[in-house]
Amino acid sequence: MGESESSRRISVHQALGGGLVADVLLWKNWCGGLTVLLSSTVMWYLFERAGYNLLSFVSNVLLLLVVILFFWAKAASLLNRPLPPLPDMEISEESVAKAADELQIWINRALSVAHEIAIERNLILCLQITAALLLISFVGSLLNFLTLVYICVLLGLSVPLLYDKYQDHIDDKLYMVHGKIQARCEKLDSKFLRKILIPSNKVKKMD
Repeated sequence: MGESESSRRISVHQALGGGLVADVLLWKNWCGGLTVLLSSTVMWYLFERAGYNLLSFVSNVLLLLVVILFFWAKAASLLNRPLPPLPDMEISEESVAKAADELQIWINRALSVAHEIAIERNLILCLQITAALLLISFVGSLLNFLTLVYICVLLGLSVPLLYDKYQDHIDDKLYMVHGKIQARCEKLDSKFLRKILIPSNKVKKMD
């Protein structure tokens, strides 16, 4: 693959947004990545292995937090110390607008896919969506939701890092696989259309 093509590629860091999330997933922020890994591992162990209940865990954590803040505030008032540094407890309009814009993008993508399948009758896209849903259903039947989320966290902390390191080799393999799958899907689409069109032509000739 030429140097000009590789130079035009978007880096993995840019593709992930280039912010704090990208730094954590690519382990550029070691503290954040380690925190996500350890916290997700502890949560998975508590709820999956130790049999801890989610509702009781959340209530106990909140209870502990409320007690700590109460005694901290009491001690601060008695000892003339600053109060607990709590952030501003409200959601800004800018945050709501960003969340709404992101949600609108995902909804429009879903509606666009539905339009391609239902109106445009895109057989290749329909087969791709069907295969993805069947794969998700199969994986979901093997694992429970919490374990699946934990595996997704582990993949999120490992796959982007590996892809960033071996991007050229992985892209070459993916292009080859994509070309073969697309050729197979086009052959299947043409065979399917022939089966539909040939009987209709025979009916017209008989008329």
